Amino acid sequence: MNIYLTALSAIVKREALRFVHQRERFIAAMVRPLMWLLVFAAGFRAALGLSIIPPYQTYITYETYIVPGLCGMILLFNGMQSSLSLVYDREMGSMRLLLTAPLPRWWLLFSKLCGSTAISILQVYTFLGVAALFDITVEPWGYVAALPALLIAGLMLGALGLALSSFIKQLENFAGVMNFVIFPMFFLSSALYPLWKMAESSPLLRDICAVNPFTHVVELIRFALYLRLEPLALLWTVLALVAFMLLAIWGYDPERGMTRRKG
Repeated sequence: MNIYLTALSAIVKREALRFVHQRERFIAAMVRPLMWLLVFAAGFRAALGLSIIPPYQTYITYETYIVPGLCGMILLFNGMQSSLSLVYDREMGSMRLLLTAPLPRWWLLFSKLCGSTAISILQVYTFLGVAALFDITVEPWGYVAALPALLIAGLMLGALGLALSSFIKQLENFAGVMNFVIFPMFFLSSALYPLWKMAESSPLLRDICAVNPFTHVVELIRFALYLRLEPLALLWTVLALVAFMLLAIWGYDPERGMTRRKG
């Protein structure tokens, strides 16, 4: 057990040091959601009037509505960026060295996932702190209740990034693949508008959003911030986490997965 914990600590520390030395990564993680919160929301506020929907007990501003979706955006982008580092490490050879350690491969991948998720959660709480400066707040206990939701959501989106990184052979292909994952997942979800609003324009599009795992991530965070549990969102997020993690473990198996030709 000490060996497992030592490996976990070392990999998490490596992720933290990499993040500390990449300050622009933190700035970029803040700029995207703050642009939506402070700039785009001003334009969408009038066009997307919101009714009283769970978990809200009264009418809310559009800025308040999109905060959980922007928290999910931070988790999504950071999960994908963490998978980019895996592709880079694999090309440089350090990933191959890590995976030859005398520990189960699933534990090494899980340790990598824990490191990236911890950084993602730190970024989310920083964003929530900045949002509070603009009077976009929730109950104090809501920030505490959101932690388990952010943890599960971050692990799921990070596992998705791990699974994708096992299929990407070269660093140059990463951007193209990510564009077909990040933007559809984000825009085809309840992050920016409720599903009932989507159904008014296209029931088919609403159904697509309803099966999007990112929609359930956003709703899980949204309800948690208001001290409520959304069982369906929790179920689908956990199922997606298990599925993506199993796919990542398979993908990094040198005998069966997509990395077998890398040697």
